[in-house]
Amino acid sequence: MDTTTADGGHPAPPTRPRVGHIQFLNCLPIYWGLARTGSLLDLDLTRDTPEKLSDRLVTGDLDIGPITCVEYLRHADELLVLPDIAVGSDGPVMSCVIVSQVPLSRLDGRRVALGSTSRTSVRLAQLLLEEREGVRPDYFSCPPDLGEMMREADAAVLIGDAALRANLYEAPRLGLEVHDLGAMWKDWTGLPFVFAVWAARREFAERYPEVVREVQRAFVESRDLSLAEAPKVAEHAARWEPFEHGVLERYFTEALDFSLGGSQLSGIAEFARRVGHDSGFPPDVKVQLLGS
Repeated sequence: MDTTTADGGHPAPPTRPRVGHIQFLNCLPIYWGLARTGSLLDLDLTRDTPEKLSDRLVTGDLDIGPITCVEYLRHADELLVLPDIAVGSDGPVMSCVIVSQVPLSRLDGRRVALGSTSRTSVRLAQLLLEEREGVRPDYFSCPPDLGEMMREADAAVLIGDAALRANLYEAPRLGLEVHDLGAMWKDWTGLPFVFAVWAARREFAERYPEVVREVQRAFVESRDLSLAEAPKVAEHAARWEPFEHGVLERYFTEALDFSLGGSQLSGIAEFARRVGHDSGFPPDVKVQLLGS
């Protein structure tokens, strides 16, 4: 049974909050500092792909966690977004790309492999191809192996670490074109793009508001520490990833945008306006921030 605080306020949580953790490198700066600040001990972390973590948050298997932009917009009534923390870009993102054997304008009716586990990145790629480039490809899903994808398709959508490898090493070696989704969106709309936000289940946030605020503060402190020590974070990651530390430092500090402010919220609203009609949410859906 839950117990209340001594002053008769909100009930104390019976256990540590269940929090999601995306396994990709793009989220390392959000989590790297948790151990340094001691906050890691206060969380029950679950590591998984963006798609699976989104599903677990929606179904209530997690209390707080990252959720792809599309899935948040579909379930905005059930969730509250944590302020000032997200994964996005304000230009080239490096790790969300379309790799193609032909110019994008020639992909009409041709096969495009979707190797992404993120519904948001897939929907963004489809939007850019169909509305910006004016083509209607034949999409199919497959594992994110660029060599295998190119045997079956004329182009491939990749995100995360697989996209970084394709962008930096595999595509240049194979003579393939690389189109950065973050850069394409920025050029098209003039706005940042937000791939994922962090959110709490509404009932959990209402029942344990201070716990959620503490988790939000822990994430922000971890991110700020990681970015302040970006060379060290990049050097650490380069020990177990096939990327040079200089590339990773640029990725963490220049390509990725971990903030969530007015321009990022405008980017989410513009994305919702463009895709809401066929993506399962109202085009004018509002982002509901914790504490607002």
